[in-house]
Amino acid sequence: MVTFRNNNVRRNNFRRNDRNFKSNTDRSKYGSNYSNNENFKRKAPGRNNHNASKLIEKYNDLAREASSNGDKILSENYFQHADHFTRILNEQENQRKARFSESKLDEKIAESEELSNKEEENKVEKINNISEIKTSI
Repeated sequence: MVTFRNNNVRRNNFRRNDRNFKSNTDRSKYGSNYSNNENFKRKAPGRNNHNASKLIEKYNDLAREASSNGDKILSENYFQHADHFTRILNEQENQRKARFSESKLDEKIAESEELSNKEEENKVEKINNISEIKTSI
């Protein structure tokens, strides 16, 4: 019974197709410049921002507990975390207000365009009526 197997044969067969991997020069995805941060935007800036109000409450509670235990440094740390999430919550509110005002502005623009189109139609109709009256005279 043979207890030793030569696994190198299998490994070499497996890697045989990948030997020229590094010499292949037309790999465009490796040639891109990742140091250029001009258009860099995070997909989700801060993962926990969806429940910022809960996090504010949590860190304020932790800060109060730490200060009651006499640890001023830890309580200040927690207060800074709470302040951070307060700023994030304010920023989210500003973005919501901006989106809301943009949608209202879009609605007003659409209404004004609709009114101007109706006014133009009325003017054209009046001109047509006047021209019909002139031709009938």
